[in-house]
Amino acid sequence: MTAAPDLAGELAAIRESYDTVAADYADLLRGHLAGQPYDRAVLGLFAELVADGGGGPVADVGCGPGRITAHLAALGLDAFGIDLSPAMIEIARRDHPGLRFEAGSMTDLELPDASLAGLLGWYSLIHLPDEVIPGVLSRFHRVLRPGGLVLLAFHVGDESRLKTSGYGGHPMRLCVHRRPPERVAGWLADAGFVVDTRVVREPEGVETVPQAYLLARRSTGTAGQGKTRTMWQRDEGGGNR
Repeated sequence: MTAAPDLAGELAAIRESYDTVAADYADLLRGHLAGQPYDRAVLGLFAELVADGGGGPVADVGCGPGRITAHLAALGLDAFGIDLSPAMIEIARRDHPGLRFEAGSMTDLELPDASLAGLLGWYSLIHLPDEVIPGVLSRFHRVLRPGGLVLLAFHVGDESRLKTSGYGGHPMRLCVHRRPPERVAGWLADAGFVVDTRVVREPEGVETVPQAYLLARRSTGTAGQGKTRTMWQRDEGGGNR
């Protein structure tokens, strides 16, 4: 029998690790999106579909220093950020004073039911173990209104590794989980989402493995119904950044 994950310990390790690297993380990734056309295209699609659905609040869950939150706001969305790391939130508020940022956990979202038009999980589920993800996606479902959109980005693969340093050589201690898109899509369907679009691309730049993006809607009918569109299917396997 597999032991239940120590969620409190996992969250404490994630929080401490990102508090430690927050300043260098923000500096290293500042302006990074300008050189990522696929990221911008997927985020643009997400923003357009949220607007077409009437707009409304959009939560960037696991927002880090707020760079993606700010990009969504520049695209016209009413975006705000949530992150587990208080140090990341402090930097986000400093760098983007016109936007709202809150410390919080995706495992216990303190948001009203059906209050969001969209929710972004941009590489923010990659540190949580598989056993926790279905519950997190159920919370995402709860806070999205019917027809609301969720966009997930993650590393493609089927293995986990322990990350012990990063972002300027600072010590870190947290797991990075690589997942097949099919598994994540199945979790979304089980949570009551209909996967609308799936993007998988080959690694670019310093990346070493394919990257995946899944766009899904909170179902207004029976969970799991609907067709998945595949855009830019350029991969032939899995891996990790």
